[in-house]
Amino acid sequence: MTSTPTLEQEYAAARPKSKALHARALRSMPSGVAHDGRAISPFPFYVERADGARKWDVDGHVYLDCWSGHGALILGHNHPAIVRAITEQARRGLHYSACSELEVRWAELIRECVPGADKVRFTLTGTETTALAVRVARAFTGRSKLVKFQGHFHGVHDALVAAVKDPFEIPMSAGVPPETLATTLVARPNDLAHVRELLDEHEVAAVILEPAGARSMTVPTNPAFLGALRELTRARGVVLIFDEVVTGFRMAPGGAQEYYGVTADLVCLAKAVAGGLPGAALAGRDDLLDTIAFVGDPKHDRTRRVADQGTYSATPLVAAAGVAALELLKTGEVQRELNRLGDRLRNGMNQTLKTRDVRGCVYGASSIFRIHVGADAHELGLDDWTMDPARLDRGMGPLGATLHLAMLVHGVDYSRGGGHGWLNAAMTDADIDRLVDAFDRSLERLRHEGALA
Repeated sequence: MTSTPTLEQEYAAARPKSKALHARALRSMPSGVAHDGRAISPFPFYVERADGARKWDVDGHVYLDCWSGHGALILGHNHPAIVRAITEQARRGLHYSACSELEVRWAELIRECVPGADKVRFTLTGTETTALAVRVARAFTGRSKLVKFQGHFHGVHDALVAAVKDPFEIPMSAGVPPETLATTLVARPNDLAHVRELLDEHEVAAVILEPAGARSMTVPTNPAFLGALRELTRARGVVLIFDEVVTGFRMAPGGAQEYYGVTADLVCLAKAVAGGLPGAALAGRDDLLDTIAFVGDPKHDRTRRVADQGTYSATPLVAAAGVAALELLKTGEVQRELNRLGDRLRNGMNQTLKTRDVRGCVYGASSIFRIHVGADAHELGLDDWTMDPARLDRGMGPLGATLHLAMLVHGVDYSRGGGHGWLNAAMTDADIDRLVDAFDRSLERLRHEGALA
């Protein structure tokens, strides 16, 4: 009698070319991957091409892509306007080592969309942008301490790798001196009294957070907390930094600032801002961004100016993609439709959990969704803002990897590590139905294998 293959066996047997590519990759790359989130068991699949809302692996499998370029491809793969802009610019040159009109238009579009964006400075990645924001805040205030929140992710530079993952006492990465982390103070999410206490006891330059919540809303932010935090920081002369690498241009043309009606002093943008290419920007108040400007006084420019250089900052190819994307995103039509689809998806997945009598919930906002199987919204404290950041950060535990594998087998990909995903504008109502159906069949498969109670 032949036994039924396990989920992992079925996945592996159907992907021999990906398995072989991973064996090659292990000889040349740590863990065989270029990004921590792409390391999965038994091995990652390898993509051959992508288009619209889908991608195809080397073994011929097609996936509905809810990773959407880690959230960067809000318009989907190969949007004609983006492809046209990149193709036309490539013929004119990739890198001028000089200024171009494209970067001016790109900055103008950001200022047109983003609340409080008096000036814009381009960088290459979200990590570079949050690092620059911190430096600007410190230079402007003359203070050194920072306040960040448990679970919030602001890139991989040393200053902000504290308290990203549970247990929050351990930095996200090895190799960071304790002396560096001593300047970073960690607050509890949605706890204004704790933030006030930290500001009372320390000379704080800036408070930085992901406004919608830690790591794509793992721990959602109470909108009332955002408004109160804005008032507190303004009264104390503390720079408020919104890390909108994920939410910028996604929740609305003006990102989370527009969505929640709260304007920060500095906003960090990446992902959607560059149309899917490597590009990012720091935007905000005139007086803050002007710490980067040359004033013509040699002593000031050498000792008091915030230095910033990046070989690939606002190169014409990236700027062309960014301009093409923002010309489409500035009207808000894309976001309104995506937000509708996001509501429909979360409702459909939650109904599936209820129908199958599985304890769990799918939460989020706008076009972001996060899956938690094993506890419902009330148990997690999501309905009254009493969430335990450590519990939410741990997510589904080992069940998360199993569910992700099941979803892959049923033709859906999303963030492997966090059980979350982002919709993109190439998706339709029919795609939402397919996603809900894949979730339903995945739960059935997990129950059949004994992974669900």
